[in-house]
Formats: sequence, structure tokens, C-alpha cells
Amino acid sequence: MRVYLDTVGCRLNQSEIEKLAANFRVGGHEIVASAAQADIVVINTCAVTAEAASDSRQKIRQAARQGAGQIIVTGCWATLEPVQAAALPRVSRVVPNAEKMRLVADLTGMPLYDLEPITREPLPGAHWRTRAFIKVQDGCDNFCTFCVTRIARGKGRSESAEAVVREVQAALAGGAKEIVLSGVHLGSWGQDLRPPRHLRHLIQIILKETDVPRLRLSSLEPWDLDEAFFRLWENPRLCRHLHLPLQSGCAQTLRRMARKITPEGYAALLEQARQAIPGLAVTTDIIVGFPGEDEAEFEASLEFVEAMAFAGGHVFAYSPRPGTPAARLPGQVPPAMKKERSRRMREVLARASLRFRRAFLGAEVQVLWEAVDGLGPQGWRLRGLSDNYLHVEAFAPAPLWNQISQVRLVDLSEQGVVGQVLIPAVTHS
Repeated sequence: MRVYLDTVGCRLNQSEIEKLAANFRVGGHEIVASAAQADIVVINTCAVTAEAASDSRQKIRQAARQGAGQIIVTGCWATLEPVQAAALPRVSRVVPNAEKMRLVADLTGMPLYDLEPITREPLPGAHWRTRAFIKVQDGCDNFCTFCVTRIARGKGRSESAEAVVREVQAALAGGAKEIVLSGVHLGSWGQDLRPPRHLRHLIQIILKETDVPRLRLSSLEPWDLDEAFFRLWENPRLCRHLHLPLQSGCAQTLRRMARKITPEGYAALLEQARQAIPGLAVTTDIIVGFPGEDEAEFEASLEFVEAMAFAGGHVFAYSPRPGTPAARLPGQVPPAMKKERSRRMREVLARASLRFRRAFLGAEVQVLWEAVDGLGPQGWRLRGLSDNYLHVEAFAPAPLWNQISQVRLVDLSEQGVVGQVLIPAVTHS
């Protein structure tokens, strides 16, 4: 059977389709690069914003137009809106999040055994990644008033350290040079284990028990971190990048969001992190137009975001999500105002990104090449990431896909930096 997997949304969704792909391959099925080639299409949907839900529906319709034999829909949007999902063209089955990882066994009749994970292979097609995304945690016990993911994913729960190490080793056996740990509330990893543990313990175990060249963390809530956590970066294999969602730089807005942080606490945390980790990139998420956000609150948020000197970030115009407390709050902001505030906040983050990138011109970094675009007069055109999340473009005489190179940063590009490859590939023993 030929299977195509597609996803919308976060790195956790990416890690889940990689796991599903491995399970299908265990059963002898072929993972293909497009819906047009597939007997079955599995789409992992997202509902974090109204736009993500719309993108999920569009993915399903696209797969149907491309001639998919049958479409199986799972993920957050499908969990929250199963009737709508089932009504879309060629959808044969809707699988809620709680049953997602049993999908392959249920579909093929192949029982799931507690076996060592098979060697990872990058997914063909649009989700082809050199980096391996590994799910270590699911669900969330926070009660942010805007968030529908907690409803779709349920309570927080952690994978065992032993299971995570097996997944990391399988990814490394398949050639992965960078592992990305992902979860809905990644920083809560271990709180539900007995005895309770902290995410730093998992990171220490992975670094000790595997030879992973680069270990990266996906989004972390700032209230889960402290100075002891930042000391982990004494190990150079841990990527110097923290994605710390702020959501708003205004204290009053944060209270209505039920976020467990204040602007002052967030600023102090960033100062600790930057002192402990030279060259650290901090990126963030910002919501504009949250219910009750007047012009004074928005200006306070804008001013705070500018002061934090982020390396980049995502801006979301608030969209009411059914079932969340914020959807019932008074003071809903008009769409035109949310659009204008989004524009202004993106401009602040774009200027901050430019300053961050400019500060590294002339520096040497190691870059993992994620894409090779083609051969031209200057050689092979490469695109990849430094450990501190600089998007680097360069040319080289060889196609260095999935290799780590020493690179000197020589110029700015529209969204990243231009590099000069100094050493074709860095090997790791």
C-alpha cells in the first residue's frame, strides 16, 4: 500500500507523522511524496487558530483533487470538529488524537509490539527534513484562556526517558544530525512520572547516552525554566536557540490570558538565559487583538517586544476558538484593527531579526544543510540552519545535504544570512 502523510501546524505534528511513517514502513508499506501517488492519505490537522483550521480543510480538499484513493483525517481540528472533517471529499475515517498512534495497527490489522524503533528515514515530498522531530510529551495542564490545544490534546503526559532514547538512536541510525524534542507543553516533561522529573534530566540523559551531534528544543513555556536549566548549555551539542512564547508584553493582557508570567519576570528570565548562553537566539509568539486589548495595552506590548531584542517570532491576530474562555470575553477587537496591529508588531520583530543577524556578520558558525536547490555557475546552492537558528544560504562544490559545515557569515539575505563554506563537512565521532 502506498501512503502519503501531510500535516499542518506545529513541530509536534511533524514528529507524529514521522512516527506514523515509521509504523507504516514496519508493516511493509511505501511512503510516497504526493497524494496523487497514494492509495491512502493521512492528514494531521491543526486548530490553534482559525487560519490553521482553514489550512487543514484546504489540505484535505487538495488531496481529494489530486486523486487520493482515500483520506484519513486526524489531529486537533479533526478531534474538535469530527463531523465537519468526515463530510469533506474522500474522507473515509476521522481519527481523534487519543487514537492517532493506533491508526496503523487498526488500519492494517498489524498488532503493535513494544519493539525497538526502526531506523528513521526522512519523509519524501514537502515534509522532507534532515532534522528528526521526536515527540517526548503530549497534552497540557495549563489553562491559557485563548488555547484550544489543551481541549484537543487532553492532560499532559510524558514519554519515558528510555523510549525517547530509543527514538533518538533510531533517528541517528538513519543519518539524522539534529534531533528536535517536541511536545505540547515540552517544559512539563517528567512532571507526571514517578518519581517526578524535569526536562533537564531528559536532556542530560540524551546527551550522555547518545552521540547526537545537535539537540534542539521546540517551544518552551518560560515559567518552566530557571538558571539551573540554562547551565545545560555548557554542552556545545545543545543548540543555542530558545523559543519562548510571550503572547503579550502587557501585564493586564497576560492576566486575561491566564499566562503564568509577567513582563518583568519574562525580561529577567531572558537576561539569565543570555548571560548563560553566549550567542543565544530567542524567538517568540505574540498575539495581537486579544479581547479587551485597547490601544494603551497594545502600545505597552509593542514597546516591551521591542525592548526584548528577539531574534525573530510569529505574530498571530487573535481568533476566537470555540470552547475557550477568551471566546466569551467582552471587548472583542475589530478585524481591521487586528490586521493593523499585526503589521506593526511584525515590523518590530523584523527589525529585531535584522539586528540579530547583522551582529553575526564575520562570525564562523556550523550549519546543517537542509536543502540543496541545484547546481549553477557558483556550485551547489545550499540552505540550512546554524545551531542558533540563523537561516544560512551558501554555495559549495558538492551537494552537502544533511552535512554540517563550518561557515563564515559574510552578508545579509532577505530572511537570513549569506555564508561562505570554509570546511566542506564536519564529522562527529
